Amino acid sequence: MANPPVTPTTPATQHHPRTRHVDVGRIVIYIVLIIGSILAITPFLFSVSVSLMNLTEATGRAIFPATPQWGNYTQAWRDAKFGIYFGNSIKIALITVSGQVIFCTAAAYAFARMKFPGKDFLFALLLSTLILPEAVTWVPNFITIIWLDRITPLRWFNNWPALTIPFMSSAFSILLLRQFFQQIPRELWDSAQIDGAGHMRYLLQVVIPLSRAALVTVVLFSFIGSWNALAWPILVTQTPDWRPISYGLLSFLDEAGSQAHLRMAGAVITILPLIIVYFFTQKEFTEGIATSGLKG
Repeated sequence: MANPPVTPTTPATQHHPRTRHVDVGRIVIYIVLIIGSILAITPFLFSVSVSLMNLTEATGRAIFPATPQWGNYTQAWRDAKFGIYFGNSIKIALITVSGQVIFCTAAAYAFARMKFPGKDFLFALLLSTLILPEAVTWVPNFITIIWLDRITPLRWFNNWPALTIPFMSSAFSILLLRQFFQQIPRELWDSAQIDGAGHMRYLLQVVIPLSRAALVTVVLFSFIGSWNALAWPILVTQTPDWRPISYGLLSFLDEAGSQAHLRMAGAVITILPLIIVYFFTQKEFTEGIATSGLKG
């Protein structure tokens, strides 16, 4: 039996490692983002560090406290009477956020899903208010409150209505929710109509459950705006009964004088609720901005 022909052996194929392509643009973006993050977080970390120092360290060149002085927060809370102002801000924020969610959701749904005369003109008029500085609205709002305080039995000055009702509608919140509502498939509305649902039932049972991310974003922006408000509360209040924590911090900064460690402790106490709220809503906030068509 003939032997099979012997085939010459060939050397094993050598695999050369592929040269990785370096994305210079992505590296530059990461570097810029890292630098921006450091610049953004450094002032806050410095404030926390100073708030834990003693007076000598706070007025010197120390960067970190030798021994954290946690009692600074207790003293600042007591001296600034933050208990009263903190409670006022919580109540003002809850009323403002609740009203803004209700009214902005209804308005956004009307602009997104309903047909009525002058819809496009009214929406364009609403968006034009975004270019107005906040201070421009103080005078007409103040005049409106004076008029309402005279003709209605509800007391507006030195009370919650003046601090909350003018801000229960936001053009930005309406825009954000409208953009989100427009992305909901039209087929869901058709199915709801087949089941006999009207606009109100469709909004409550279909649209709102699907819009959690956008609504959380509105809640976050509304809470931040209400918590940081200062000029308007000073304008419409004359006693501490309804003045917010921003006013309490302003008064405390004047009273604390050169006690930098206590002033920083008061500032950290003031911004801590904002950090906590954002910590619990950051996922929905990012999703709401990314899916509403408002991202850059």
